[in-house]
Amino acid sequence: MASREILQLGNPTLLEKSLPISDRSSSRVRELARDLSDTLASFREATGYGRGIAAPQIGALRRMIFIRMATNGFDGPLINPEIIWASGERFELWDDCFSFPDLMVRVSRAQSVRVRYEDERGASQLIEAEGDFSELLQHEIDHLDGILAVQRAVSPSAFATRSEWLRQKR
Repeated sequence: MASREILQLGNPTLLEKSLPISDRSSSRVRELARDLSDTLASFREATGYGRGIAAPQIGALRRMIFIRMATNGFDGPLINPEIIWASGERFELWDDCFSFPDLMVRVSRAQSVRVRYEDERGASQLIEAEGDFSELLQHEIDHLDGILAVQRAVSPSAFATRSEWLRQKR
């Protein structure tokens, strides 16, 4: 298992824009996908939650995210993902992030998105996502552009610690 350290809020690397991946079949790209998968699995094992991770979160400024979402059966890397369409309909939700796991941020996201990406074989793929899956893709693709959920907060009062958020949910 090649679980890597997850960079935390305040690390300037998280605010940098990632570079496209050109050689999808290289061993470095396969290793990055494996590291993202292993890091996601390790985080989930330690915390009990987590559905996606972006390469910048482990210090790799490359355009790759890894999604593991049981509800829709998606499990794998998305290389060079880009949102090519977003609905005008929006929804608000409390968002969290591996890079600030004790902080919840209220954000507004598009209800639906269409994302084009390349798979590990270099084939172009298209995903149409709604609701939770749409939000997750938007969150992870934001990471590739150096944008964090704290920058998407709907207001200055749109923050809560995880423990307070959980207490209020009861």
